[in-house]
Amino acid sequence: MLVSAFVFGGIPERAVKKAFKEADIFVSPVLLEEYRNVPLELEAEGKIDHIQLKALISSIAAFVSKAKIVQPKKKMQICRDVEDNMLLECCHAAGAGILITGDRDLLEIDNLLFNFKILTPREFIE
Repeated sequence: MLVSAFVFGGIPERAVKKAFKEADIFVSPVLLEEYRNVPLELEAEGKIDHIQLKALISSIAAFVSKAKIVQPKKKMQICRDVEDNMLLECCHAAGAGILITGDRDLLEIDNLLFNFKILTPREFIE
């Protein structure tokens, strides 16, 4: 969702701004690595240009500067996209109340499995 928010704006951007104002933001070392690598991968694949890369990196840096770092200790194998489990692990370690995502693999998980809700950016705004 961060890439959509910072490159394209719209509902994801509004959700990130609301989260900045109203919520604690948590990241894990694995997520920090993802945030470091994804912008460079997007530029290498031609999905964003160099100007968008610079804007994305600075936006992610601002996002991360507000975040609290947690160290997940519990590995999860719940999401059908195994790479998305890192988000669930981070939320669990943080004791988060909400995970905001546009990822269908995460949104299709039964919310009853966790002590936090999985919401779309639109649901979070509303």
